[in-house]
Amino acid sequence: MIRKALHAAVSLVLSGALALPLTAEEHISEILINEEIPITVRTEAPPYVEGLDEIMSGWLFRSEETQALQLDDFDNPSFVFVDQGMDLFNKVEGTAGKSCAACHQDLGEFAGLRASLPRVEDGKIVTMEDLINECRVERMGAEPWKWTSTQMTSVNALISMQSRGMPVNVKVDGEARPFWEKGKELYYTRFGQLDLACANCHENNYGNMIRADRLSQGQINGFPTYRLKNAKLNAVQARFKGCMKNIRAEPFKVGSEEFKALELYLASRGNGLSVEAPSVRN
Repeated sequence: MIRKALHAAVSLVLSGALALPLTAEEHISEILINEEIPITVRTEAPPYVEGLDEIMSGWLFRSEETQALQLDDFDNPSFVFVDQGMDLFNKVEGTAGKSCAACHQDLGEFAGLRASLPRVEDGKIVTMEDLINECRVERMGAEPWKWTSTQMTSVNALISMQSRGMPVNVKVDGEARPFWEKGKELYYTRFGQLDLACANCHENNYGNMIRADRLSQGQINGFPTYRLKNAKLNAVQARFKGCMKNIRAEPFKVGSEEFKALELYLASRGNGLSVEAPSVRN
């Protein structure tokens, strides 16, 4: 009975009765960061996305004040952490006596990397966190960072921003296909006490209000993202974990094969949008 009542309450919130119309500003398809970096925030959905005709960045669903923070790096609070990421990138650690910069002297070489991740190599899903920790352990002889640590999200943001403005282009065919299919299955599976799937909110009810927030399509092209709610950079899989807790489900572990598959599938749903990292959200 409790479960049915909770599900009914959530269904009422998501019914559309509290939906807010999109503002005129939100019908644009492109924004400029620093008045020079074009960012596609709305475009035609990839052909394999079944529930959407067009895909929209989470930027479109935020308040004008929050949107403005992302349009200028001077105002974007993410850059406090990007600066920390630069310090960490240049810091010598580990038994090899190296820093990240010892091998990667030009950050520009990372252009396009964020746009292609996650990817599948040798039968395994590879995320940005995997690549960072692989370098730390195998090349620097340093300890791996936790996936959602400030160190990891800061360096992740530093590397990801080298792809800002580039279209997300995550592969869904070839050896990536079975992992993509697994991620899709997870996206449409109902979990938790509230009996909800990702699609219930982010495909069927985007634009509607839940509590005091407006649901987006759940696109992940802006991660790592600074959330005003917790005043820090957030990793995408930390957001997955938070969503599962919100529906009163037992979340998968960060870095698990389940979350990696879900990340691959979600990233592919944003193919054609621009990399925004580091973005700003509620």
